[in-house]
Amino acid sequence: MEKLNNAVAKVPEVTLAFWIIKIAATTLGETGGDAASMSMSLGYLVSTLIFGVIFLVAVTAQIKADRFNPVLYWITIIATTTVGTTLADFADRSLGIGYAGGSALLLGLLLASLLVWYRTMGSVSVTTVSSSKAEMFYWVTIMFSQTLGTALGDWTADTEGLGYAGAALIYGGLLLAIVIAHYATRMPRTLLFWAAFILTRPLGAVVGDFLDKPIANGGLAMSRYGASIALVLFILVCGTLFRQRPAKVSH
Repeated sequence: MEKLNNAVAKVPEVTLAFWIIKIAATTLGETGGDAASMSMSLGYLVSTLIFGVIFLVAVTAQIKADRFNPVLYWITIIATTTVGTTLADFADRSLGIGYAGGSALLLGLLLASLLVWYRTMGSVSVTTVSSSKAEMFYWVTIMFSQTLGTALGDWTADTEGLGYAGAALIYGGLLLAIVIAHYATRMPRTLLFWAAFILTRPLGAVVGDFLDKPIANGGLAMSRYGASIALVLFILVCGTLFRQRPAKVSH
């Protein structure tokens, strides 16, 4: 039987700082993924393989760690969002599934992951992520959510013609609705957490595209490298200013 930590988990406490860093990390995943697949001309498949290896190394280190390490945790999150960017682009564009088809497929995989996790562990709350098995479910679910978010962001901004700013307003509005629901209703906190976690990804995707896409396409035409470096620095500053504590474990 796995030894559980009765006080803390290896994932961070969910605070305002957590969400700020999460949005910045998902935006970095978009600019970083595009930098590799487009600016470096590696293509979606090669970039996905590279980031996939980085993700596997990071998540293995995260699962093997014996305590919460904020640096390792956020490196793993960034790895999921970069590989999610290139993987979604590969499925949507190279395989010809399209944004709507890719979003539907990934939503199904995400819901299946949450269902299997719940049936196996009895809960999908982050406060129960205190064993290797729960952590594996946690990271698989995050991987699907990050990839889904990329497809959703591209779908709303491009296919639906809302543009990057319009799509950002929609996802920002949905996140605001979740915040209101958190404070004004008794909706399950776990449901609200995963809804917010999923929605931060398309928000980050469209913000990342807004930063680096050509002006003619509605972007700011920033260098993908420059935008990625700025986001890394922002995450480092936030991580330094706002101390992150591990979530308390519930059983």
